[in-house]
Amino acid sequence: MNPAQLSTTIVGALTALVDQGAIALPDGVPAEVTVERPRQKGHGDYATNVALQLAKKAQTNPRAFGELLAAELLKADGIADVEVAGPGFLNISVEAGAQGRVAAVVVGAGASYGQTGTLAGQKINVEFISANPTGPLHLGHTRWAVLGDAIGRVLSGAGAEVTREFYINDRGVQMNHFAASIEAAALGRPTPEDGYQGDYIAELARRIVEAEPEIVDLPADERRAAFREHGYALQLKEQQDQLDAFNTHFDVWFSELSLHESGSVPETLQRLKDLGHVFEDGGALWMRTTDFGDDKDRVLIKSDGELTYFASDTAYYLNKRERGFDHCIYLLGADHHGYVGRLRAMAACVGDDPDSTLDVMIGQLVKILRNGEEFRLQKRKGELVTLDDLVQEIGVDALRYSMVRYPADSPLALDIEQITKQSNDNPVYYVQYAHARTCRMRENAAELGMTLPDLASEFDPALLSHDRDGDLLRALAEFPRVVASAAELREPHRIARYLEDTASVFNKWYDTKECRMLPQGDEPVTAANLARLVLVAATQTVFANGLDLLGVSAPERM
Repeated sequence: MNPAQLSTTIVGALTALVDQGAIALPDGVPAEVTVERPRQKGHGDYATNVALQLAKKAQTNPRAFGELLAAELLKADGIADVEVAGPGFLNISVEAGAQGRVAAVVVGAGASYGQTGTLAGQKINVEFISANPTGPLHLGHTRWAVLGDAIGRVLSGAGAEVTREFYINDRGVQMNHFAASIEAAALGRPTPEDGYQGDYIAELARRIVEAEPEIVDLPADERRAAFREHGYALQLKEQQDQLDAFNTHFDVWFSELSLHESGSVPETLQRLKDLGHVFEDGGALWMRTTDFGDDKDRVLIKSDGELTYFASDTAYYLNKRERGFDHCIYLLGADHHGYVGRLRAMAACVGDDPDSTLDVMIGQLVKILRNGEEFRLQKRKGELVTLDDLVQEIGVDALRYSMVRYPADSPLALDIEQITKQSNDNPVYYVQYAHARTCRMRENAAELGMTLPDLASEFDPALLSHDRDGDLLRALAEFPRVVASAAELREPHRIARYLEDTASVFNKWYDTKECRMLPQGDEPVTAANLARLVLVAATQTVFANGLDLLGVSAPERM
């Protein structure tokens, strides 16, 4: 019995009490009840504070309400005991057979275990990298590459239809500086002022000239445009390849330039005018965002006629909504705190409720330390710590896991030596090793001729009756709730911390001699051995599914 099933049982008991006239709930019986694992051992398998929540509405005291509910719950299948503690908490113990069936549920569900329908029907856009195609992706992009991808994974796990989107900043003067830098390198000239330096610029120039030797003989304007086009294509492809190798995949690569070329920006400005949310002042066109909580109004067109980034942002948001997205999630860097208010006001100006259509997440900076010293990043000077550098130094799994196990708004300082260490002190190693252990246990079982029993006719869940069995089963039963919570709160670090806790529970179970899965010596294989084989398979499934939600591999051997 998992928390969701127990919640349903409690709702049924409340409904029965209302039907019997034992209690009255003017607002009706709740559709679901919060069920949690108790913090202290000996307080049952699960706990709920529903009596404290509903007693006042029922015009009785919580303890009396709890006593009525406890008596009704004891009639339900799978409930072994219910204790009313303190002012009205219910500590619930379930029968071993009911608890043990969790293992069969997990194994039966396989790769789908943990997935829920809590966000079913929602179409969500997650934009989590916005970069210029003027250089390799670097440390500043890496955290969002991890978190955005993991958020997309947990949202999908909760039933949402998710589109992961990369916003290409390919409009503006930086693209001209980029083209001029490559051209200068190709022609053997000094890097122009405000140009980009570094070995990658020279390498781009070499590749372009090698593929198109005639490019250097084109008229100046044509030559600059050609270097821009080829450099853009090569650098964007490199970014795409870097992210694919980092196990971060995008569904849409959206060009800022295409937004302007399609006419979306003028259409957006006209819509805002029709809604009455723009005004002219000082020769500039403004959006009246202060009407919706922004700290100041925002310029859309400067007095010199130049469009602002905010005009593009507004057109881009409307483009997403017109593509059918119910909710737009933005992951922005630490220097973008001011964007929260203006983006929410922008959504309100175009007629949306930002509480339901917009979610802006601000992340904090990451420091990578080696030998106690911090890497420094300066793209224009070519002193880059690229995503490829980090992957080669740290590895995909260690880098992803180390970044995803903390909330987005927590500053990070990651020490390369610590996060690559192969010991139980390293969380990613600890979890991956637990998964590898389950794989090895199943291999050992197969060598003895043990195969998973038929879950309907041969598996006896009541044999998983040891306290350590119960601890592990309850941990596995929590996984769907953790996934749903991580999706709702946009906090994939909850998955990582859950996996670490579950690995600890599993290791304690493994070290308990009464819970041995394999028969000893010449002992025959018993039904209890097979029941624990199912439990190991269930644990393996949860580790694999959880690591996949983080974009981290689940190795079979370590």
